[in-house]
Amino acid sequence: MSVRLLVENAPEPVGGLADWAVGLMESLGGVGAALVVGLDNLFPPIPSELVLPLAGFSASRGVFSLAEALIWTTVGSVVGAVVVYLVGALLGRERTRALVGRVPLVKVSDFDRTERWFARHGAKAVFLGRMVPLFRSFISLPAGVERMRFAKFLALTTAGSFLWNAVFVVAGYRLGESWHLVEEYAGVFQKVVIGAVVLAAALFVVVRVRSRRDEAGPEGRASIGSGHGPRPR
Repeated sequence: MSVRLLVENAPEPVGGLADWAVGLMESLGGVGAALVVGLDNLFPPIPSELVLPLAGFSASRGVFSLAEALIWTTVGSVVGAVVVYLVGALLGRERTRALVGRVPLVKVSDFDRTERWFARHGAKAVFLGRMVPLFRSFISLPAGVERMRFAKFLALTTAGSFLWNAVFVVAGYRLGESWHLVEEYAGVFQKVVIGAVVLAAALFVVVRVRSRRDEAGPEGRASIGSGHGPRPR
């Protein structure tokens, strides 16, 4: 039985988008998988949680190998992210923000939240942002606007994309005809990632405060705790 016929029997609204994605994969092979996944960066309403398991399922049916599915989906993610990075670098903040407002089903507030996250976490935001809905599409914009070193951006994006893609591609490969069930559990993995970000930020604050208190000595610790500077002698 062909992959497309199995997809047509998937529950709605999965069937429509999946049928289109499968058509590209069957026609273009790995390049089609890269194209579909890359569009997730350029048009956020296309959910990678649906497309990636479908790439794994296609690999299980012999459209391409599992290794090819992992490589091509990661290539698609990285190329899409680089395009978005270049848009931010070339247009600057205000024109980029205005452009985001014209994208269907996307809010300017989504860009603003991502920009604040990037300002707080920098490199960590680029890596972990590949695993958070909407952020993975937008995180490349502030990285481009702020002209983050391209080699660093590329390395972090590739690592984060490969990790995220591998989880869903392998899940789709293992589940076979039940690949669409992966989407139901995607939220759990995303919450784990977001929880890790929050925990890392809290630990960073605790370590930084303790470091400042140790450097300040007994007198400085007293002043930090009381909110006042050291008393004049």
